[in-house]
Amino acid sequence: MTIRVLIADDQPLLRSGLRGIITTAADMTVVGEAGTGREAVDRAQRDRPDLVLMDVRMPDGDGIQATATVTRTTAAKVVILTTFDLDDYVYAGLRAGASGFLLKDTGPAELLQALRVVAAGDAILAPSVTARLIRHFTGRPELAITNPDPAAAPLDELPPLTEREHEVLRLVGGGLSNAEIAGRLHISYSTAKTHVAHLLTKLSARDRIQLVILAHRHGIAASARP
Repeated sequence: MTIRVLIADDQPLLRSGLRGIITTAADMTVVGEAGTGREAVDRAQRDRPDLVLMDVRMPDGDGIQATATVTRTTAAKVVILTTFDLDDYVYAGLRAGASGFLLKDTGPAELLQALRVVAAGDAILAPSVTARLIRHFTGRPELAITNPDPAAAPLDELPPLTEREHEVLRLVGGGLSNAEIAGRLHISYSTAKTHVAHLLTKLSARDRIQLVILAHRHGIAASARP
């Protein structure tokens, strides 16, 4: 399956560089480019990409506004690109429905891997961003994402989870990767990945970020790493 990518950035040179990186991957193709927030929305609705690489600062509707519209009106997932690793951008992007957050100095190999991770239904955040998200989320209702999700519902109204699924959700909420969950629970990586996939389906969560938010809202996230 070829991953269809739309590049949205107001700098033509950067768009060209990103296109050059993405076209080196046999499993990806660039379906279009946009230089403004409004154009990003229009192209996403017209070209139906799997992923949108979205600059956070653009004219005529910034990247955060464009992300909210794209995730609400299309099936595309959004990875936000920015020069600055600032909390306000991270939180606003997550509220808007972004599935990833990368700095513009991310290396080519890391960028391509991040796109594959998000296209597969996971979420991608730099470890420092994940740590801050977990640390700051609890007790901050203004961080609630705007798109409907099960994290807003009381815990007893959520679909029942098995004991193992509950434990996996707790570890996801603690910021652990699938590999770390496998090690903590003494199960295979593929089994851990399957449990996370089942949680996404059961809880109608868009991606791993929503699972983290859900776990913290209901006080079931792992409090610390060993």
